[in-house]
Amino acid sequence: MKRRILSLVCFIIVAAFQLQASEKRDYLQKAADINKLKEVLVMNQEWVPYPDYTDRAGWDKFLGEYKNGIIKDGEQYLGFDWKVVKATDYLAYERTGNRAIMENPLGANNKALGALVVAELAEGKGRFIDEIINGVYHLCEMDSWALSAHNGSLSKTHRALPDFREKILELTQGNMAQMLSWTYYFLNKEFDKVDPVISLMLRKELQERELTPYMQLTHFWWMGFEITSANTMNNWNPWCNFNALTCFMLLENNKDVLAEAVYKTMRSVDLFINHVKADGGCDEGPSYWGHAAAKLYDYLYMLYMGTGGKISLFDKAQIRNMGEYIVRSYIGNGWVVNFADASARGGGDAGVIYRYGDAVNSDLMKGYAAAKNLENPVKPTTNWLDMFRGLETMRFMPQLKAQSPEYTVPTCTWYPETEFCYLSNKSGMFLATKGGYNNESHNHNDTGTFSLYLNTTPILIDAGVGTYTRQTFSSERYSIWTMQSNYHNVPMINGVPQKFGSQYKATEVKANPKAMTFSANIANAYPEEAKVEKWTRSYRLGSNNLKIEDTFSLKETVAPNQVNFLTWGKVDLSQAGVVTIEVKGEKVSLKYDKNQFDATLETIKLDDPRLSNVWGSEIYRLSLTAKQQTKNGKYTFTVTKI
Repeated sequence: MKRRILSLVCFIIVAAFQLQASEKRDYLQKAADINKLKEVLVMNQEWVPYPDYTDRAGWDKFLGEYKNGIIKDGEQYLGFDWKVVKATDYLAYERTGNRAIMENPLGANNKALGALVVAELAEGKGRFIDEIINGVYHLCEMDSWALSAHNGSLSKTHRALPDFREKILELTQGNMAQMLSWTYYFLNKEFDKVDPVISLMLRKELQERELTPYMQLTHFWWMGFEITSANTMNNWNPWCNFNALTCFMLLENNKDVLAEAVYKTMRSVDLFINHVKADGGCDEGPSYWGHAAAKLYDYLYMLYMGTGGKISLFDKAQIRNMGEYIVRSYIGNGWVVNFADASARGGGDAGVIYRYGDAVNSDLMKGYAAAKNLENPVKPTTNWLDMFRGLETMRFMPQLKAQSPEYTVPTCTWYPETEFCYLSNKSGMFLATKGGYNNESHNHNDTGTFSLYLNTTPILIDAGVGTYTRQTFSSERYSIWTMQSNYHNVPMINGVPQKFGSQYKATEVKANPKAMTFSANIANAYPEEAKVEKWTRSYRLGSNNLKIEDTFSLKETVAPNQVNFLTWGKVDLSQAGVVTIEVKGEKVSLKYDKNQFDATLETIKLDDPRLSNVWGSEIYRLSLTAKQQTKNGKYTFTVTKI
């Protein structure tokens, strides 16, 4: 990718962000009340931007060079052995914590049906219809479309097995409802040629599984209507509301009913937009951008189309900021800033990044998407569960290919409300730091942590998160090492790590783009037993080095302080006071005061593929343990490019 550094961009962004405090913005409800909504809704699916099933020339043009590949992909599912999700597959989540036992067969069915539907749209000869009917019948015979893990968290019984007495509205259930709504929209007349009961059954199931419960129920936490202090909005809100909006727009042709449903989604999504800081930072990390900000884009674009462009938030600075986050968090060569449960590998879907950038008029996003597309060309999805996003990728492919492939990255990106700061220099060093608090969505106890990259290679790292199990989202979450502060690049104070909770947070968070500095008092991120009055962690990025300082004041000394750094590659501790780290040809030295610290290196074996696929078989924790216990002091660490 072509990468240009623009130092002035940072100052413009900071000024714009600081003018926008977090507030009850309610942008959607201010854009239209329910009466205006009734006036502007586009009825009878006239908003749909795709060809009708029978428009063969339209589909040939729409799919272009990808038509034959889509048909070939669908052909492998002719005669598909539709998988049974057994009761014991659901129960496995309770018994072992394993989600995949239930999710894998369901996912295989969903992938097969989506591929068959789009192959039939591409070919239009009826060759796939019977197998599509098999899939529709199979899925409609399931008692629930919700995942076992989500049944366990959302049902009244908190059991993994579906309970026929209640309907659960969640991510996969909503995705399936969306895909099947598109299936109904495109193919209901073709189904009728076989037997009208097929369409009648599918429409009935969609009504009972999505439309009716969405209108009747308000208690799901992701809706936000009955939110408590223990809850927080996250990617579930725009994602589930987008699925609901899609289903209503495709299936409901009574204007009063449709308006009521659409307005309910608007009230709910407003709560998510209100929750997100005006600076647009995604506290869930880049891995969740596609489900958070990008799902908000999908929702807003669906609403835009469904109202003939009369309801639009694409001129709002916050919406643009949320989109650009994914570009600003990209390091290069497939690496991203990965706070929270995010992976260090990623960079987003170039197709949706381009479309989002086009909607908010962001040259940064469009140029980045085009450059990413050159490196790894966007192709049709092989999993059409998110039917809308897959079809939109095809619709915008010509514009993406025509876009000039360059983007600009500022020397500094500062999110003053989310408290993320990214700094880079001409030597190829990129520093990502955060303040924040220890109850962010998909939280890790990592207030004050940082990651350091050299020429796009991670050097001092955030490990990320392992494969999700029952433990991941339970009271046992912080028994997992990846969630703990002592396995992030922050200190253990008096031998005590940070603690989970909204009250455990950074204070006095400051960034100075001109001086290339970031600092935060992280004392409040630790519990009372840490006996800490103040602990200021500061970073200064120089021309070829990073200086880290810990200035502290303790109420009393209980145990030696321990400053931890996570890394990978080749680590050499043979010289006291200097740690040499070499990763993929990039080399740095980390200098510390040998009179203050003893250095040890812990090898962390990575048996979980979600971690080992990123870092290899092991990573390392460098621990610098203070030789003396003092109530007041300063530690200095300097990382220099070699």
